[in-house]
Amino acid sequence: MTDPVTDNSRAPPSWRVAPVSPRSQWTGYLGVLPFAAALLGVAAAPSLELREFALRLGLAYGAASLTFVGAVHFGLVIARRLPGTFAVTLAATLPSLAGVAAILLGGQRGIALLTVSFGLFWLYESRRCGDLLPPAYLNLRRTLSLAVCALLALTMFAADSSGLR
Repeated sequence: MTDPVTDNSRAPPSWRVAPVSPRSQWTGYLGVLPFAAALLGVAAAPSLELREFALRLGLAYGAASLTFVGAVHFGLVIARRLPGTFAVTLAATLPSLAGVAAILLGGQRGIALLTVSFGLFWLYESRRCGDLLPPAYLNLRRTLSLAVCALLALTMFAADSSGLR
């Protein structure tokens, strides 16, 4: 029996070399804008209530985005593009659990957990799954993960400067 991950006979011929479509790239880049909006709100909103709202926006959107990243891997397991081992399946579900924990922690601690979780998932994705995923996808994910981690870290610092915990 062949391994459905390494046996490309069932995969589309372009799986390993397919570029990410421009529409998908733009969708990814536009998906970073709410993180920038949260940072701007936390740093510059005129009232404490609006700064708190912006921080909650960053937490909620970050948790949803982190869940989405894990769901992509879960979909690849279902489609047999990634091995359905316990470890890979667990890794695909951990981002949603980290997102929930971040929301429950709230404030700067929740933002910190999101920052670390996005970074760790990118490391997992590039180091443990890098040979199984298209290079164009990994390049896009690296760029988006770096942007998200930077914006979340800046949001955490802005929250501290704004008196938000």
